Amino acid sequence: MTALVFDHPGIAILFSSLFVFRGRASPMTESAVSVAAAALVVAGWELAARAGIIAPQFLPSPSRVVIALWTMLTEQNLVWHVVVSTTRVWIAFLLAAALAIPIGIMMSSYRIVGAALEPMIDFIRYLPVPALVPLSIIWFGVGEETKIFLLWLGTFFQLVLLVADDMRRVPHEFVEVARTVGASSRQVMTDVALRWMGPTLIDNLRITLGWCWTYLIIAEIVAADSGIGYVIWTARRFVKTPEVMAGVVVIGLIGLITDQLLRLLHRRLFRYL
Repeated sequence: MTALVFDHPGIAILFSSLFVFRGRASPMTESAVSVAAAALVVAGWELAARAGIIAPQFLPSPSRVVIALWTMLTEQNLVWHVVVSTTRVWIAFLLAAALAIPIGIMMSSYRIVGAALEPMIDFIRYLPVPALVPLSIIWFGVGEETKIFLLWLGTFFQLVLLVADDMRRVPHEFVEVARTVGASSRQVMTDVALRWMGPTLIDNLRITLGWCWTYLIIAEIVAADSGIGYVIWTARRFVKTPEVMAGVVVIGLIGLITDQLLRLLHRRLFRYL
């Protein structure tokens, strides 16, 4: 059957590039492969659960997860919890980006700034965020500030070093040429450095946004009464595994959609790549 499919010249052309080292394929072809791979994983998961290979209290079948998800949407205000969590993540992420981008650029542009800040940032970024939860409560209480602070904490220190590395990779020859034609420091920064590091900067923002979502559960178990993390943690207490899995799936879907939108933005902004 596979041979018959690939004997068709159109299908062969569409899929042949997928098996070439660093080959290119059309977005439609990649989407088809992605959907097929996901469907295969879900089907295997469903079969394993129905056959009793995996105990349902540990890993319920996808069909049970979908039923739980529908119940949560219709009866448990899941949409509200999603909106609350998304708002928290984006506030923390935008705060982290607004601080990390200029600080990272300054660290690579002026060695005095890098020498002063880089050791401290390296030290703090290795601290586990869960270990700082007690301090966060002491500093900010158990309100929204603590949750946003924990999300910001898991994002800012990683992002600032990524931005500094991006700035450090700007070819020195570009800076020299700009200086030769009379560009000021501000013009070198805006017209040379930022334009060169733009594509990798967007990629790093996309990656760190994903990191921000990974700290959501930690942030929302701190005396929370709303958010996806709160929903998952509450379901865990009563061993409602399908609801726990449904919450995890929702976070994954939000991340997937956000990631694809940022990839689309990247392609639109940097068509020349």
